[in-house]
Amino acid sequence: MTASGKQQVLVAGAGPVGLAVTHELARRGVSVRLVDAADGPATTSRAVATHPRTLELYDQMGLIDQMLERGRRISAFTLYQDGRRLARLDADYSTMPTRFPFTLAIEQTATEAVFREALATRGITPEWGVRLEDLAQDGTEVTVRLRHADGTVETTTVPWLVGCDGGHSVVRRLLQLPLAGDANRTWLLADAEMHTDLPLNSIYWIRTQGGTLMAVPLSGNRWRLLDTVDIDYDSDDAIAERFQRKIGMGIGSAVRVARPTWVSVFTAQQRMVPRMRVGRCLVAGDAAHVHSPASGQGMNTGIQEAVNLAWKLAMVVTGQAHPQLLDSYDLERVPVGAALLASTRKATKMIELRTPFTDLALPVIFGVVSRVDQIRRRMQAQMLGGMSGLNVSYKDSPLTVPSNGAREEPRPGERITRVSSQDEGSPGWSVLLSALREPRWLLLVADSRQARPTQEALAAVDGYRSWLSVWRVTDAAEAVDAGVVPDADGCVRANLGLTAGGWLLVRPDGYVQARGHDLTRAALEAALDRVHLVQPLARVG
Repeated sequence: MTASGKQQVLVAGAGPVGLAVTHELARRGVSVRLVDAADGPATTSRAVATHPRTLELYDQMGLIDQMLERGRRISAFTLYQDGRRLARLDADYSTMPTRFPFTLAIEQTATEAVFREALATRGITPEWGVRLEDLAQDGTEVTVRLRHADGTVETTTVPWLVGCDGGHSVVRRLLQLPLAGDANRTWLLADAEMHTDLPLNSIYWIRTQGGTLMAVPLSGNRWRLLDTVDIDYDSDDAIAERFQRKIGMGIGSAVRVARPTWVSVFTAQQRMVPRMRVGRCLVAGDAAHVHSPASGQGMNTGIQEAVNLAWKLAMVVTGQAHPQLLDSYDLERVPVGAALLASTRKATKMIELRTPFTDLALPVIFGVVSRVDQIRRRMQAQMLGGMSGLNVSYKDSPLTVPSNGAREEPRPGERITRVSSQDEGSPGWSVLLSALREPRWLLLVADSRQARPTQEALAAVDGYRSWLSVWRVTDAAEAVDAGVVPDADGCVRANLGLTAGGWLLVRPDGYVQARGHDLTRAALEAALDRVHLVQPLARVG
């Protein structure tokens, strides 16, 4: 069977990353086809941790309420050793403000369900039992061979293909992208009900004579349990008994673990591809990198990649930008993947480490950490910064205009959503956060008496209103006009380091692309020239 594809993008893989790519493309008016080789949606939980930066992106997608409804908020990390609690570290995000200062424990099945429900409202349903078997591409399109569940074979063409088909990605193999790295740890994971007096707002690292375990509370009385030593699968009942005995010994009080509903023996691999784009084909998520579940960053990294890729691909598909814009996807996300592998490798070693020296040293170290605020804050900032995704920066991206020594924050390349839950209720931030939920670029300009250069610059970008929103930050007490951020209390300007006449150009994924003290046409030309627009500002007006 041969078909001429009407879709502008084919996404292979209907897991969380493929669903996120499809959702973000669809929000921007791109026609997407989503296929998956599986018979239907996954029924096992797999990834369970969603970190603050991903939650901020869910807010931009308009999905945050549905996600929060289905998850449990985790705001602490607790260490036990041989029946003693050594430390409980409550999450402190004061050095990296966010409206979501917690990790959401939500099963991947629930995350995927939220995305599928959102896509259904846009008329998009994953095509299950459709396996991508082959592909070929030229300068204008990708030809793919798809095998359906009934055995029929379909050959179709699409302008663009995105492979989100997991660690055993067919797209990656067909593109001959090597997955370089190593596989060096095997752990046992299980989901089971556990009845315990442990507070349900913490992740637990439990060190016992039988090795190291981790426990993460899910919804109800269910927990995600991890064992780094006893990895043999004998029976569900034996695994339940083993966890019950070892956790009870580790925390110094009895627990009751029921027969698990899911068990997986997981080899912790640390591998990634050297690039994520080959012509008109791109890969994201586990198709591009696989790693240990030690810090729960896999799905988060994939979702963040999906958002990064989708807005760029949408600008290319809809004729706003040249394909060169997609080069920045590689240049921005491959370094993030490399840093992720390095951090998860360290986390894996730390979780497993059990020696006579560490047995003696950890109580001392965490005793000091618990008592000395400055040390505790520094440790938390380092741990949370990497895990949360809040410190990811694109300052070295070819899209980003360097700050040239300017001290205002957020700097170009950093996220704009550096606002606490206390400040988000201000009139200005309420309007600005609403604006960020639209799949568009934002140009923020603080009112100034020097209006002429600003007006000339704004007149120049009037032709970009299909993808660029302009917002004036004013002293108004409330939003009475469209395009006005009311900032009578100065909260927005203080958070964003905006002075009179200052401006920020913000990408659709919420990262600052450029900023300055005075908005001029020349400054905007310099910034937008990096985006490879089909209609450069220099030729407008």
